[in-house]
Amino acid sequence: MSRAVLQPFEEYQKARVTFVQTVAELATRPQNIDALQSAGVMALLKPLLLDNVPSIQQSAALALGRLANYSDDLAEQVVAHDILPQLVQSLAEQNRFYKKAAAFVLRAVAKHSAELAQAIVSSGALESLVTCLEEFDPGVKESAAWALGYIARHNSQLANSVVEAGAVGLLVLCVQEPELSLRRIAASALSDIARHSAELAQKVVDAMAVQHLSQYINHPDSQLKRQVCSCLAQIAKHTTELAESVVEAEIFPRILNCLKDVDMHVRKNAATCIREIAKHNPALAKLIVNAGGAAAIVDYISEVKGNHRLPGIMTLGYIGAFDESLAMGVIVSKGIPPLKDALKNEGEDHIKAASAWSLGQVGRHSADHARALAELDIPNCLLAAYIDEQSSEDLKAKSKRALKSIVQMCTYLPALEPLLQLAPPNILKYVINQFAKTLPHDLAARKTFVQSGGLQKVQEIDAPPGTKLREYKEAINHLYHPDIVTYYSPNYAETLMKKIEEFGQS
Repeated sequence: MSRAVLQPFEEYQKARVTFVQTVAELATRPQNIDALQSAGVMALLKPLLLDNVPSIQQSAALALGRLANYSDDLAEQVVAHDILPQLVQSLAEQNRFYKKAAAFVLRAVAKHSAELAQAIVSSGALESLVTCLEEFDPGVKESAAWALGYIARHNSQLANSVVEAGAVGLLVLCVQEPELSLRRIAASALSDIARHSAELAQKVVDAMAVQHLSQYINHPDSQLKRQVCSCLAQIAKHTTELAESVVEAEIFPRILNCLKDVDMHVRKNAATCIREIAKHNPALAKLIVNAGGAAAIVDYISEVKGNHRLPGIMTLGYIGAFDESLAMGVIVSKGIPPLKDALKNEGEDHIKAASAWSLGQVGRHSADHARALAELDIPNCLLAAYIDEQSSEDLKAKSKRALKSIVQMCTYLPALEPLLQLAPPNILKYVINQFAKTLPHDLAARKTFVQSGGLQKVQEIDAPPGTKLREYKEAINHLYHPDIVTYYSPNYAETLMKKIEEFGQS
């Protein structure tokens, strides 16, 4: 063939190569995206996916992936230009480099919304992606696993489609591969499947995922540990049976080491996993405490701040909620001071609310539990959160409920006395009731109550006739001589002066 004939073809090929490589490079910078979109880049890249030169196909797919990754609007354009069927067809036929690029495009489209992920499922991509999990090349497996995870994460219907396509067993095999990045992404994809429902989590368990994942709990790689702890948490959260299947993989006490990991995300995910196990029943909560989990969680929430604290705070609440001995275990493990610190000093109200809830769960069991909290001034802290105008409604509700449950159990009266001055009437009635119940049985407490000014504060309370507050106030007053009650009444001085004036006039 003459040179004159070949030359324009070679130049055309060079121009196509230059074009797709340049577009792929330009697509890495956000400031170029709008200009590329305005130039009609999608329509120009689409035919290049079927180019007879493999490198052009790959670069075209890479450019499309980068564009789709940038925004849901561009991802929708990929769908609108009917590019997905071409990608799916090529996934089954092309070389490993193209398969990685094509899977990247599918992932970039799927990540934005359930609707876009559903478009990928409707295009028949799942079968091809699952087949890629069986490829020899770990990079192809990794790209496919990543795309499957992004599809599954949106909702249970999409996750079920991934399961029905046969992905779970192959993802578990990927978890066992030597490549770290493949293990991480496969564990993440399994987590995305298990998160939606007990049925989907059970499919992951049935594929022996828990046994293989649990081996990596103390792996040196932090990113792998993050995904492993996350996946185990997503499995354990649904039912007692699933939580038990995670525990049976002997994750305790090994997972407690993750609470001291240098990576904050590992620590948080481990705490979340422990929380999801602790919440189900007393037996699992007791297993955690016996493994040293309560003390480890206390250390964790003492060391970290902000949202990372939340799963640890809730874990102590779940443990403390079940029975007296478990709640006392939280107290003995010195769990109350860091919960108090979170209630007082955290900036986010939802963390304060979780602390208030946990304190209420621990303190509500008996007088001993309530006293342990009262001695650390917890009732006052809860009251401050409740009456603070800046507090969210959830924080106010949880603080009120916790305060009420602790006060109703508290017989340590010195801790309740400050509440007489500060508590609003809807809390005050519970405080007064505790004094009315406790003072009749303790002569020394009745004497101290007068000396500390408590009786005077009771007289200053405005209790309308016929209310519970009035009933409790009168019950306290009956414990003292009328002259003493009169002496501490707010208008006593005025009454006395009138009597002196009357005496002088006579």
